[in-house]
Amino acid sequence: IESDNENLIIKEKPLCSSDGRIKGNKIAIRHTIKTQTEKSCVLAEELGHYYTTSGNILDQTDVSNRKQEYRARLYGFNLKIGLMGLVRAFEHGCRSVSDIAEYLDVTEEYLKEAVDCYRSKYGVYATVDNYAVYFTPALGGVKTDCVERRKRRIRKRFFYKYIYKR
Repeated sequence: IESDNENLIIKEKPLCSSDGRIKGNKIAIRHTIKTQTEKSCVLAEELGHYYTTSGNILDQTDVSNRKQEYRARLYGFNLKIGLMGLVRAFEHGCRSVSDIAEYLDVTEEYLKEAVDCYRSKYGVYATVDNYAVYFTPALGGVKTDCVERRKRRIRKRFFYKYIYKR
C-alpha cells in the first residue's frame, strides 16, 4: 500500500468537521466512518493532500487553497478510480453506477464526484489506450477504433448529404 511505502501513520480519530485530516506524515480518518470502502476513499484524498498540497488549506475562500484541494481530490480519484479503472469496469461488464462503484471498491458518491471532476478536466470525453471514456451525457466507454469507424461513417453521410442536397 502506498501509505506504507511513505512511512505514513494512519489512525482513526474523532474528527468534527471533516472525514480526514493530514499533518506531516500523520493521517487521521474519522472513527465513525462505517465501511472500509468509505475509509479507503478518504485515505486516497488524504494521500492526495500529502503529495500535492502544502500548508493549511482549510480556508476554502482562498483561490489558491481551492486549487490545492482540487489537485488533492483529483489525485485521490486517479488513485482509486482513474480512466483505466473505468475502462476495466466497462470491460468487466459494469453498466450502472452501483456496479462500477462496487467493482472499483468506491462509494457511489465518490464515483459521481470523480466523474464530475473528470468532466470538468476533460470535457465530454477522454481517450486512454484504445478507449474513449464519455462523461456526458452519461458515463460510458467505447473502443476508439469503433469511434473512428463511426466518425468516418458520419463524415461519409455528411459528405453524401451535402453532395445530394443540390
